Amino acid sequence: MSNPNEIHADHHVGHVSTYIIVFLGLLVGTGLTVWAAFQDWGIFNAPAALLIACVKAGAVVLFFMHVKDSNKLIKTTVVGGIFWLLILFTLTMTDFLTRGWH
Repeated sequence: MSNPNEIHADHHVGHVSTYIIVFLGLLVGTGLTVWAAFQDWGIFNAPAALLIACVKAGAVVLFFMHVKDSNKLIKTTVVGGIFWLLILFTLTMTDFLTRGWH
């Protein structure tokens, strides 16, 4: 019987320094989110917070979920999921914006 550790020998493992840098970036992003929450930018507060959240989510998906070093099938699945989410958001906003709110 073969060694069970040989099965996972082809997987890429990132360096600890990469994870520390991404973690520190996430902490900076969290601080930026808190700072942005106390600013009065009118209607741009929510888009600013969502932009920061999307960048942080992208970092988590790429580095901590190892999508950056995955094969094309995994990357295609992630892109397909994001595309489907955008379709759902578009349909929801189309319904929301076309209703009469009297």
